[in-house]
Amino acid sequence: MLARSGRVAVALGAAGAVTAGATPVAGAEEERAGASGGSVVLEEGTNISVAASPDGRWLATDLVAAIWVLPAGGGAARRLTDDLHDATLPSWSPDGRSIVFQSFRDGNFHLCVVDVGGGGPRQLTRGPFDHREPVFSPDGKRVAFTSDRGGSYGVWLLDVATGEVGALAGPPGEAAAPRWSPDGKRVIFAVDENAVDVVTVATGERTRVATAPVGGRIHGAAFGPDGSTPSYTLVRGARADLVLVDRQLTTGEDVFGFAATWVGGSALYTADGRIRRRERDGVVRDVPFRATVPVARRAPRRPVRESTGGPVRGIASPVVSPDGRQVAFRALNAVHVVPITGGRPRRLTDGAFFDSDPDFSPDGRSIVYSSDREGVPALRLRDLVTGRDTALGGAVPGAQTTPRFSPDGERVAYVDQDGAVWVLDVAGGSRRQVTPALFMPGRPTWSADGAVIALAAVKPFSRRFREGTSQILTVRLADGELRYTEPMPFRSIATRGDDGPVWSPDGRHLAFVVESVAWVVAVDAAGRFLGDPRQVTREVTDSLAWCGSEALVHLHNGVLRRVPLDGGAPRTIRLDFSWRRPRPPRRTIVHAGAVWDGEGGDLRHDVDIVVADGRVEEIRPHRAAAGERVVDARDLVAMPGLVDAHNHWHLRGRQWGARQGRAWLAYGITTTRSPGDPVYQMLETREALASGALLGPRFFGTGEAIDGSRVYYNFMRPTLSRAQLDLELKRALELDYDMVKTYVRLPVELQREAARAAHRAGVPLSSHYLYPAAAIGMDGMEHVGATNRLGYSHTVSRTGRAYRDVVELFVRSGMSVTPTLFQARALYADDKSLVTDERTRVLFPPWEYERYVAEAEAAGTPASPYSRDVLAGWVDMVLRVHRGGGLVICGTDAPLDAVATATHQNLRAMVAYGFTPLEALTTATRNPAAWLGLTGRVGTLRPGAYADIALVAGNPLVDIRAAAAVRQVVLGGVVHRVEDLLAPFRASRPAAATRSHDHAVVSDPEHWWHEPEWAARVCCGEV
Repeated sequence: MLARSGRVAVALGAAGAVTAGATPVAGAEEERAGASGGSVVLEEGTNISVAASPDGRWLATDLVAAIWVLPAGGGAARRLTDDLHDATLPSWSPDGRSIVFQSFRDGNFHLCVVDVGGGGPRQLTRGPFDHREPVFSPDGKRVAFTSDRGGSYGVWLLDVATGEVGALAGPPGEAAAPRWSPDGKRVIFAVDENAVDVVTVATGERTRVATAPVGGRIHGAAFGPDGSTPSYTLVRGARADLVLVDRQLTTGEDVFGFAATWVGGSALYTADGRIRRRERDGVVRDVPFRATVPVARRAPRRPVRESTGGPVRGIASPVVSPDGRQVAFRALNAVHVVPITGGRPRRLTDGAFFDSDPDFSPDGRSIVYSSDREGVPALRLRDLVTGRDTALGGAVPGAQTTPRFSPDGERVAYVDQDGAVWVLDVAGGSRRQVTPALFMPGRPTWSADGAVIALAAVKPFSRRFREGTSQILTVRLADGELRYTEPMPFRSIATRGDDGPVWSPDGRHLAFVVESVAWVVAVDAAGRFLGDPRQVTREVTDSLAWCGSEALVHLHNGVLRRVPLDGGAPRTIRLDFSWRRPRPPRRTIVHAGAVWDGEGGDLRHDVDIVVADGRVEEIRPHRAAAGERVVDARDLVAMPGLVDAHNHWHLRGRQWGARQGRAWLAYGITTTRSPGDPVYQMLETREALASGALLGPRFFGTGEAIDGSRVYYNFMRPTLSRAQLDLELKRALELDYDMVKTYVRLPVELQREAARAAHRAGVPLSSHYLYPAAAIGMDGMEHVGATNRLGYSHTVSRTGRAYRDVVELFVRSGMSVTPTLFQARALYADDKSLVTDERTRVLFPPWEYERYVAEAEAAGTPASPYSRDVLAGWVDMVLRVHRGGGLVICGTDAPLDAVATATHQNLRAMVAYGFTPLEALTTATRNPAAWLGLTGRVGTLRPGAYADIALVAGNPLVDIRAAAAVRQVVLGGVVHRVEDLLAPFRASRPAAATRSHDHAVVSDPEHWWHEPEWAARVCCGEV
């Protein structure tokens, strides 16, 4: 504990001294990075935009999220903005002296202007809304831009002299990227990516001038050379063309989706990584540029110390008994209770399956919880006096998770696999749905009179971008009325799970976590606020539960605490509770027909892998081993267990239950890395797996990704200040995160400080960005082109292609890239063997398997959103990074892609589009081991390595499909047969395998964002 505290102090000491808000001048980032890194000269740019000065002598572009100027004929570019402004989409003033652009400097998009001659940018807009895509009017008096300040993205006008803002065009539709007509009387813009509208400034009259063909998307609308007809980029699958009216001007070019600038009959635009001019006669000239950017070199990872045990900190979803005398929670894969005074917890369930989310009955005599011991997560009732444990309410076709008793004990509210809330009648067994499917909602809580249910739910700012705030959603059971309430203006509940809202037993207050600390607010019987929330804690706070109506129990860095509402200090509830890693088998010999050791390019035949105490002792030619335990794999090939370096165990963890770990192992994946999960769910699973209480692979993870002012997934932590960032980093280090992930809306300054603090503690970081991440010391990027606050990526174009800037930055910086090849699902059109495999049929939850089959059947048809051409571009990018000496690590984003099978589908896609089988396998063995600090222990079979072995039928170095043909798997010296991994769920098939209701047909214009998580095709990595 002292060592950990010292590590935290070292990590946060210097970081905390940094003054937030200081604006370094352009060039300061070179000084920061140059001390420990170098520089890269870039001559191509992926998804860059360009604008010409009014006199035609200069160009402005936004390479690596900064504004640069260069001569119109080409040459060296001069940088005007620093990393922290995260600046894009430049537009010149009519006098050519300044440039307006969008900046993410303070955590929201705002308009800034910078003088071309030098000096710092000046901010033009402020506040909690986003202001994007600015463009000066021809007379320079106004700036047109888009903003969500009206409840959807509309076109707005800023008066440059006064700063006043007024609406120009609003609904219907979501507006993007306005451009002025040459006479300043009209503004053209794209709508919903499928149309182009023109609005007359004086009258507001709006006219549609272009519509995308079926399957097409429109970006970058502008007025053409005559100042009247529209031009735009039309994206169709893996094609992106410049179009004028209805005439396609380009063929075979990857035109980036930004407005072309027309001068006479010539067009200035960006495509194929270049700035390009197209003359009236079709002649095309590239405008060469050179831009020097700094990169920070990464030090090799320090070896990770394997924990052999310690105090249990994975205490998931604690609740307090009505009399305030006991606390129940999930830990080490079982439900436990402990006195409120502390001590040794008592285990209530056997841990043979996945038992979670207990809640006390109002009389305190029993506990309801969710368990998948009958095949899928279902409600069970345990009598705390007699120990009798029974199913509650009978079999249902879907999942039943996160239950809560009503105050009278006659009903239980729960959430199903689609995010819909249901109410079960305890006595009669009938149930009814009380909310539509919701996107990853929190746990329900009841009003004191049982008339209203409240829970956390996301409410986006607009349809155009998915992020919003996590608010309190109440449903009035009598008539189904839904009402959203912000916990505070423009603030989010910390995580939609166990961070509230939680209703006090007397019904007078709601408690929740905002900005990492606990708050309470007085409410009426319907949950309406009666005043402002009041802060209760000042330490990192998670997982609130009421202890009576005068105190709260919560988790603080792995410790249960009780805090009174009257302002008293928190008190620790000390537990006598620890876990220990089980001793592995003393000695086992695996006789394999051949072995690939994860390092060489060939197989060694007829070998013995001698395993002692969970590690490889030696690999030798086969010989008799009288009296020793021998695993007969003479017909199989031994290879290192695979690593999936990007999955979210608890994105659907409750729905998958105990199936998930078995699925990973059954497909030979013995190590997983999660770059984002609800922290105490992650900790509980990490300890359960390490202690042997839960069967599954090695698990390295992090808690919630550190996000900014807006969030989407329920495991993103909205972080709005440097002080809060310090709380989050302290929590990460106290809880021994294996990595830190920063997410989409965290501003660069806070991302930089997170990197500095984490690195001082020896913890690596990853995010969705390549630059300026490469300059501020981030260690990796997730996805080839992930969800991005811009709405597009600077690492792949809209057609899935990357250019030399991307490859050079990855290679020179040493940052890893985790591809997550979602588009690999297009290959199911040719081969569905992973879908139909018995392991998949048995171990996938029924609703997951149903969707998987449907998706595979649609592959190759117009109904499928996945493209071979886009996939080819993605693989080409990571292949060039890999062969250039960069670090590519295989990951899938499961369960957004299929658990376990997607790892193999990714490997197959790599081989299909250029990787050799050896190269592909390296991305799932040695490479992720290096990133994790496990070189020589994971991803290889050599003396001293963990005995993590997949025994497969066939040679994976010749046929990559053989890597999935797992017959047995060894984890830390423990041998598992595939048939044994399947057995519990083969024997306990659920009563029905279809959804109990079809959420897809629900349409609610008022709450258009209500949909199940799996239905949202805006997941990471999709373009």
